[in-house]
Amino acid sequence: MRIEKRTIVITGASSGLGLGLKNYFEKKGDVVIDISLDGTNYSVDVADHKKLKAIFDEIYLENGEIDMLITCAGYGVSGAIELLKEDATKKQFDVNFFGTANACKYAIPMMKKKGKIIILASATALFPLPFKAYYCASKAAVDSFAQSLRMELSQTQIQVTSICPGDVRTNFSNNRVKVYETNERYGNSIELSTKPTEKTEARRMTPEYAVKKLAKICEKSHLKPRYIIGKQYKFFNVARKMLSQNSMNYFLTKIFYKKEKKH
Repeated sequence: MRIEKRTIVITGASSGLGLGLKNYFEKKGDVVIDISLDGTNYSVDVADHKKLKAIFDEIYLENGEIDMLITCAGYGVSGAIELLKEDATKKQFDVNFFGTANACKYAIPMMKKKGKIIILASATALFPLPFKAYYCASKAAVDSFAQSLRMELSQTQIQVTSICPGDVRTNFSNNRVKVYETNERYGNSIELSTKPTEKTEARRMTPEYAVKKLAKICEKSHLKPRYIIGKQYKFFNVARKMLSQNSMNYFLTKIFYKKEKKH
């Protein structure tokens, strides 16, 4: 245990990967502040920018400068683009993108000289999937935001990285808003492609494995612009660099667009 305690702020630390990281850093002796919908320190919807700003101001008054910000808060919606309701798709960006962007915006003025900003994106930021268009787009926006922020802070000693994990065996998939509404264009492919099954769950990384990888990245002295977690998605990333976009789309469609088998 270090003598000097770090102040680490994590959004979405009440469950999933955020909770795993919170437990990891608290065991290291750090002061971890949880900002999430059911947060132990601050309970707020990160999409509420006014309340989020007030929380960061209070954190600074009570704890001083921030050593590390980790943005884990997220929300998921799946379904066919033409059939999803606007309020659900707007919330997708309000939480995933603006919740992340505003947390960074408010934290930067109170970061320590050698602070770190760890932005949790998703492997789907790099590999869009059918029937998850808005989720993938929101995470692509988060990843792009992280790269821009890294460039903006390149003349300082504040480091920024984007982490893109693949599927993890948390409750996120079960809690995702799944819209199975369909029409003759899609049949039952929407449900088959997005409904968690024992087979899909078995392929996901364990939370313990993912948190261990995430924590190792957070502790690095020099952060790369982006990290991908998950062997399958590292393979996809290699394929992405070798294949045309058309070929990559075909490849991903074959894997992730499910159709009912004809007997």
